[in-house]
Amino acid sequence: MGRLTAILMLLIASGTAWGAAVEVRGVRILDEGDQTRIEIDLGGSFTHKLFALDNPDRLVIDIPDAALTGKLPVAPAGHALLGGLRSGVRDGDDLRMVIDLKQPVRPKSFQLKPGEEGGHRLVVDLASSRPVERAAKAEPPKQAEPQPQPEAPAQTQPQTQGPKRLAVQAKPARAPGFVVAIDAGHGGKDAGALGAKGTKEKDITLAVARRLAKLVAKEPGMQAYLTRNTDTFVPLRQRMVRARKQNADLFVSIHADAFNDPGVRGSSVYTLSPRGASSEAAKWLADRENAADLVGGVKLDEGDGVLASVLLDMSQNATMEQSAAAADLVLDRLAGLGGLHKARVQRAGFLVLKSPDVPSMLVETAFISNPAEEARLRDPKHQQRLAEAILKGIRAYAKKYPGPTAGRGESLADVAGR
Repeated sequence: MGRLTAILMLLIASGTAWGAAVEVRGVRILDEGDQTRIEIDLGGSFTHKLFALDNPDRLVIDIPDAALTGKLPVAPAGHALLGGLRSGVRDGDDLRMVIDLKQPVRPKSFQLKPGEEGGHRLVVDLASSRPVERAAKAEPPKQAEPQPQPEAPAQTQPQTQGPKRLAVQAKPARAPGFVVAIDAGHGGKDAGALGAKGTKEKDITLAVARRLAKLVAKEPGMQAYLTRNTDTFVPLRQRMVRARKQNADLFVSIHADAFNDPGVRGSSVYTLSPRGASSEAAKWLADRENAADLVGGVKLDEGDGVLASVLLDMSQNATMEQSAAAADLVLDRLAGLGGLHKARVQRAGFLVLKSPDVPSMLVETAFISNPAEEARLRDPKHQQRLAEAILKGIRAYAKKYPGPTAGRGESLADVAGR
């Protein structure tokens, strides 16, 4: 017995006894415009608690019975949200990680189980909580005056010198009707936020998205497209790509909000922030093939960078104006379903909103972290009411903008040709 006791004491002292701490093996910072994702790799199953503090702003992550075995990354210089990361031991054997912030954030966290892309992970998404409010609702963009078209020359001679020209290719024919791309947030390995009774955000978003798609399909002159129709994982950028391939006239991403305070409630609607649009524009302009697709089949030569930037600005400005108009109409209809969390449309850098030529919005239907709203989100009747409210906003928008946006049709290609 004396020898066994000694062995147990050694194991406990070295931290390898039964019930030893789970290892936190690494932390990654992934930045995408105004949204930042922090991924934490762990060596086994775990639980966690996430909460925010102010004065100064910081985010705290507590992981019971855990130990950090690697080093925390350094926050990128000049980062808009992150000031730094630090860690310490709490209550003897719990790990506390503190994320120092430069401004208040809206945090979301969820856990990923081991799969093809890695082991146990804790994912924390951060977005700025500072609202950017408009002074007034957006007015429909003014239609450009028709411009006379130059007559085509009788003969085309090859140019050996002089400025490079743009070659315009015809876009594929659009399917008739107003196409609404409906995006059910999260899915598959990404469960999203969890309610107090274990409700998964991914299940709520899919249920509401399906109901909305059925309503849209019944509308004369409208078509619905679901970025996912099953419990599958779809990367964020792929959702945007799928909508563009369908020549969508409007993109609506469905989500359920969450916060560490269970009393917070209400619906919100988001559109893309100017900073998020700028970061996406840089990505498009870096890829000539993508930029050509954006401006209606225009092939861009090496000397056409300025023109490409101008065309992209035209497309993005029209898209952001129309996104704001659509979001306002949807928010107005949601106001009658139990109150709004924010009375004005908010702006953020969510990746799914970054299509430069498809008006896009993200709808936070309610707070799944609020027990009363969680119960409503689980109710099929309330899901139907949410879908009907969103449809009313879409219907009102489609009356104002019945055709393709400036960035999706031939209008920009015509401008480029001139």
